Amino acid sequence: MAGLARPELGARIVVAMSGGVDSSVTAALLKEAGHEVIGITLRLHDGAETTARTKTCCAGRDVYDARCVAEALDIPHYVFDYADRFRRDVMEPFADAYVAGETPVPCVLCNRTVKFRDLLEAARDLGAAALATGHYVRRVAGPAGVELHRGADPARDQSYFLFATTRAELDFLRFPVGGLAKDEVRAHARRFALPVAAKPDSQDICFVPDGDYAALVARLRPSAAAPGEIVHVDGRVLGRHAGIIHYTVGQRRGLGIAADEALYVVRLEPAARRVVVGPRAALARTRIALRDVNWLGVADGPPAAGADVAVRIRSTQAAVEARIRPTRGGGAIAELAVPETAVAPGQACVFYDGDRVLGGGWIARSDTAAIQFDRDGS
Repeated sequence: MAGLARPELGARIVVAMSGGVDSSVTAALLKEAGHEVIGITLRLHDGAETTARTKTCCAGRDVYDARCVAEALDIPHYVFDYADRFRRDVMEPFADAYVAGETPVPCVLCNRTVKFRDLLEAARDLGAAALATGHYVRRVAGPAGVELHRGADPARDQSYFLFATTRAELDFLRFPVGGLAKDEVRAHARRFALPVAAKPDSQDICFVPDGDYAALVARLRPSAAAPGEIVHVDGRVLGRHAGIIHYTVGQRRGLGIAADEALYVVRLEPAARRVVVGPRAALARTRIALRDVNWLGVADGPPAAGADVAVRIRSTQAAVEARIRPTRGGGAIAELAVPETAVAPGQACVFYDGDRVLGGGWIARSDTAAIQFDRDGS
């Protein structure tokens, strides 16, 4: 099986079983290959709001489904209650990011903390030789060690969400379905007669099943719903809003104002509780400042002069050419070959060399602000 030269046949492997098709097939393929498989499912919240829903992960129904799959495969299965750490490491930062005028990516935080950090430690405690997940990415042996590559199915590739993975974690991780297309995974699920073979894919953020992010943030951070002004980039006050948590950079619909031209959210100013809007041209950015950069493909990061790469600034957007230059304090500047719109602080900017993931960082500021960031590294 691709990516499984180590551990050796028969080794113990822990599988993170979310109750979905991908992780279930992962467990089935590993057992078929002759490994000793142990399934672990994380209970990340009480599931009260999501038990009856089928388009989220880690809900109450998903725990039940994972248990049924484990029984069908005749493998041990454990449920770990990580609700407290999930709230601390994922939900709270998610709310804080919205309050700060950012657009967070909670799946990256979840992978970096409760899934890869904490679950990986649990797998080691169980004496496992590896932790396997159902992510659509590939682990490839390179001349300088293992590398993280895009999933073989472009429509399912999840590499954007794993840019924060460390080299040590990647050494221990396995992604058995990363080289398959989704229809192939479904076919395997039917072949193994798994009870989740026809289960729909998860689509929503698990702790926001109805998609109402603002309502969740308002519950966690009540002061975030404070009203303020909606201002045009030319200084005109166009209206008022019920909290910046209802807006994100690049948003066009639902602004709550009337105008003769199409307007977009250009930036959010949380200290002033101000939403700044303007024409689409005002969104264009060519320089993006990044913080907390993780270099997965380059041991010590690129040279001071920078490196030419391809970057994705949204999980759903195609990669564009860019030059990445490191800055002091673990940051970097991304200089895009062509302007991009909807460059939202809080999103990730992930670096690629072809299919290989070189790393990435969090979008902090852009354009004029990036110049100062580049100058002083702060």
